[in-house]
Amino acid sequence: MFSNNRYLTKGIQTEIPLELQIFMWECIDKVSEPKDYLQVFNLEALEGVQRISHSSEEPEYKMEYLMPSEAPITQKVYVIDDGDHSTMLLAEEY
Repeated sequence: MFSNNRYLTKGIQTEIPLELQIFMWECIDKVSEPKDYLQVFNLEALEGVQRISHSSEEPEYKMEYLMPSEAPITQKVYVIDDGDHSTMLLAEEY
């Protein structure tokens, strides 16, 4: 799962900095198999820090990351693998 072609929606391209996009793909790559087809990232802006909470339901998975950021953002991101391709999208685009 998640080893096929990867796509971004317009919302991701305009709202999420490239370094965060790459970081989220790397987080998914690090999860051991089996992986849920839906990976969820909650991005939260703290003072000078980006909090990234990564989770999935089946199997249950939770990991949290903190990284320094001059411009942290608050956003919810889904990454969905439909078997043919993987798509990263803002929750509001679902």
